[in-house]
Amino acid sequence: MSTTDLTPEDMAKLAHRVGLPLCASRLPEVAATVNAIHGVIGALHDIHFGETAPAPTFVAG
Repeated sequence: MSTTDLTPEDMAKLAHRVGLPLCASRLPEVAATVNAIHGVIGALHDIHFGETAPAPTFVAG
């Protein structure tokens, strides 16, 4: 999953758009957190489970 990281300025625009009061001093931390979460979700999305059954169907032997 290829993407460009969101900047603090992007976070400010998004927060303003949805009406979320977000202090300017918190923007870098919020951007870093959003980018980290997006990276983890992207990595999980790339995992190919193939024919792996859902966990509730697993019976330990």
